[in-house]
Amino acid sequence: MIAESGSRPILETPRLRLSPLVIEDAAHIFPIMNDREVMAHWDCGEIDDPELVAEIVRGQVADMDAGRSIHWAIAALDGGAFLGCCDLEAIDRWHRRAEVGFILDRAAWGQGYALEAMRSVVGYAAVCGVRKLGARTHLGNRRSENLLSELGFEEEGVLRGHVLRDGERRDCHLFGLLL
Repeated sequence: MIAESGSRPILETPRLRLSPLVIEDAAHIFPIMNDREVMAHWDCGEIDDPELVAEIVRGQVADMDAGRSIHWAIAALDGGAFLGCCDLEAIDRWHRRAEVGFILDRAAWGQGYALEAMRSVVGYAAVCGVRKLGARTHLGNRRSENLLSELGFEEEGVLRGHVLRDGERRDCHLFGLLL
């Protein structure tokens, strides 16, 4: 189901509500981004400064205001527990493409929430006229690669040494999905 909140979509699945991210969500995102295991395959390590997470969220909200992305907070319909975030970023209306991403609290792993949320995001993108979705994972992030594969994404290549993290270069896999 796709509903609108102003110009920002609210998506619902059988178990989840994806609401447009607001600055107040930073308080829920901080513990997720402060978890070493959650952040193991991100461009940066865990973040132990709540103000830095708030600044990141403010930037994401500003990107939504500018129409460059849509960021959603993922919450359980049953009880409203905050589970994580997902997004549609780098929206290119001319070429009808965008990129997707997601992050989930470790306590929510293995329950199908990321897959359910991302199916909704992919469906929303298709309804909006997006015809190509991209995604990027760090080499070795099998959980995310498996999820993307289950959504129909195909590996398109490797970006060698794409990310500098903890003093070393990391390779990233590129994935794509034609809608």
